[in-house]
Amino acid sequence: MSLFVIADLHLSLGVDKPMDIFGGWDDYVSRLEENWQSKVKPEDTVVMPGDLSWGMNFSQSFKDFEFVNSLNGIKIISKGNHDYWWNTKNKMDKFLSENGFDTIKILHNNHYKYGNIGICGTRGWINDNGEPADQKVLAREAGRLSVSIESALKEGLRPVVFLHYPPVFANSCNYDILEVLHKYDIKQCFYGHIHGKAKSLAINGVRDGIDYRLISSDFLQFDPMDITKIVQSDNL
Repeated sequence: MSLFVIADLHLSLGVDKPMDIFGGWDDYVSRLEENWQSKVKPEDTVVMPGDLSWGMNFSQSFKDFEFVNSLNGIKIISKGNHDYWWNTKNKMDKFLSENGFDTIKILHNNHYKYGNIGICGTRGWINDNGEPADQKVLAREAGRLSVSIESALKEGLRPVVFLHYPPVFANSCNYDILEVLHKYDIKQCFYGHIHGKAKSLAINGVRDGIDYRLISSDFLQFDPMDITKIVQSDNL
């Protein structure tokens, strides 16, 4: 059983929100499906940290979930800044259950086990001029990340973190999230959100003891990244 990751699918199968107006996004759904089905097996797991669907609610997102559910593997999804359909975990679990979307699981104030690894994460946030409202959101997201990590630790698992927003980008840092990562001695962090020319400023590699990896779908060329050996590495 392998572990894959890919973020920012930005699916719009049920709404008029074409992504192919952006460079490199031409025919991306077909490319994604072909790459995914050629390498991901039914017994594998794929972590998808945010921006799954452009739908504003469950109804508008239905076709996107239907598509994702049809793909091979178990999918673990968390929230991104454009996931307006996101709701309480109970309501999301009910929506998935009622529609038979049984290969999709919600990562929200919890974790999922993969071998001796705990798949942990939250959306995260960005620092924006230090406004009070942002500080409130930052504190909430840092708290959710802590809850997720602690739930994995209680099972004796080694936490690996998956975020939507990058904790570090170019020369800027999200200190609230970084404080949590260092408090729990997190060694690996995967994140999305970064697109276009901004990808050249993304951190890919070890910084202050943490191995950061950008995994937005366009950066990965719509090809899920196999991170099995990465998360199982002893060189941490």
